Amino acid sequence: MMSIVNDILSNQILITGAVCWLVAQVIKTLIYLVVNRQLRLERLVGDGGMPSCHSACVAGIATATALAEGIRSPLFAIAFFFAIIVMHDAMGVRQETGKQARIINDIVEEIRERGITIMSMSPEERLKEFVGHTGTQVCVGAVMGILSALIQHFVFYS
Repeated sequence: MMSIVNDILSNQILITGAVCWLVAQVIKTLIYLVVNRQLRLERLVGDGGMPSCHSACVAGIATATALAEGIRSPLFAIAFFFAIIVMHDAMGVRQETGKQARIINDIVEEIRERGITIMSMSPEERLKEFVGHTGTQVCVGAVMGILSALIQHFVFYS
């Protein structure tokens, strides 16, 4: 069992991805705190917002893979295209889902204010609006992931 834990903890690519995700989530929470003047700890694990943690994670993984395996390796090719697909999805389908959720929540609230009951959805069951990302959020997340992977590589693995 300890050898499995040691193997996981010595996996440069895995650790880099986890650190990239964690750093981006903490920064996202701090940005939310500064902008909205309220601490919402659920932002530590929530989707959406600045920066994109998905982008930071996959860009960090792709960068760590390039550094560990080389840019000519099949593993880097897989990681690179996986990152592109995840970042594209964050800006496309997931962002549209968030926009639709916001509109549906507004419609339900308007109907509720008029005293009409159309569904049994409580106010706490609102659809999640923080789902996708803008292009800027994705780019900032990707840059953070790349820089974080480079720093981790040269500080801990070189």
